[in-house]
Amino acid sequence: MLEKTNQVNLLFDFYAPLLKGKQCEYLELYYLDDLSLSEIAEMYEVSRQAVYDHIKRAEKQLNEYDGKLRLTRKHEQRQELVRKITDLVEATDESNMKEEMLTLLHQLSEMD
Repeated sequence: MLEKTNQVNLLFDFYAPLLKGKQCEYLELYYLDDLSLSEIAEMYEVSRQAVYDHIKRAEKQLNEYDGKLRLTRKHEQRQELVRKITDLVEATDESNMKEEMLTLLHQLSEMD
């Protein structure tokens, strides 16, 4: 379950603006704020089933967006390259150059 939660959170980070109102709200409350279906249903005065349906549709939509745009895959590839370059930079002996390169790598990794 934790793996699914992490995956949905990652997808949500990339594609949340593309979701419709209630889908986005329910998904955020369920996965990010860790509220139960019942708690969300009570807040919005709807059935638990309605909340569940919105969340499932939102998950499906996020996966469809990622299937087409592949932003999470590109993100993971960039992160892996940054890790490899960081390891190489840390292994270098040029201390003045090393600090500058590490700073630039940090800036690059923060762009996501």
